[in-house]
Amino acid sequence: MDEAYPYCWQSNPNISEFMEKEGIDDYGKLQEYYTTRVLAIMKKLNSKYIIWQDPIDDGVEASPDTVVEVWRNFTDVPAVAARGYEMILSSCWYLNYISYGQDWKTYYECDPHSWNGTEEQLELMIGGEACMWHEYVDGTNLLPRLWPRASAVAERLWSAKEVNNTDDAMYRLDEHRCRMLRRGIPAEPILNGFCGDYEEGWEEDTDQCSLSGISLYGNTDINKRRIVIATVLFVYIVQIFM
Repeated sequence: MDEAYPYCWQSNPNISEFMEKEGIDDYGKLQEYYTTRVLAIMKKLNSKYIIWQDPIDDGVEASPDTVVEVWRNFTDVPAVAARGYEMILSSCWYLNYISYGQDWKTYYECDPHSWNGTEEQLELMIGGEACMWHEYVDGTNLLPRLWPRASAVAERLWSAKEVNNTDDAMYRLDEHRCRMLRRGIPAEPILNGFCGDYEEGWEEDTDQCSLSGISLYGNTDINKRRIVIATVLFVYIVQIFM
């Protein structure tokens, strides 16, 4: 349950009658009643469950084995951790919010463990989720809005904390985007949208770049600008995505 609307409950005479019958005197307790009953059903089914952070924010005492999804603000994480719940993070990764340019970098730079907490509390952060709400999304724009931006989230979540350089990740994601295009997935561009070099097995001349890639932007030819990362990094990329 998230974004509960107590004024709606208040307008329903059946709910008011139920609350009086059960001795429930405020809507926070009504929400707790509902949440604890649902979680009890899940336990009976031997199922693991995840709840939105809203009941926790409202003071609901959930079962200690509850996993809480923090979706509102990253700054809410310490308060949830202080109550001992395992967490997954999604507040950084709402892919339905779009902006001009390379917004994937914002997703990539969000580190689920970059908050002040004890070592024990930091271990409560067990993962994350990229979300795509559909108010302005349908079959015409779902896949290009989702990919490869979701790939940036995926790499952030499976990578070590020290792997955080967006300039390095840009080329991995761009090649992966081209791989998705070849498989019929209409993924949006990371750079200029040109995939020829990847399709041709990187056979273009790389004379314009040094091993370190320092002269990356020295060539004005837009096609060659795409293939100037170091050979040693290419081997690393292949190992990651094979």
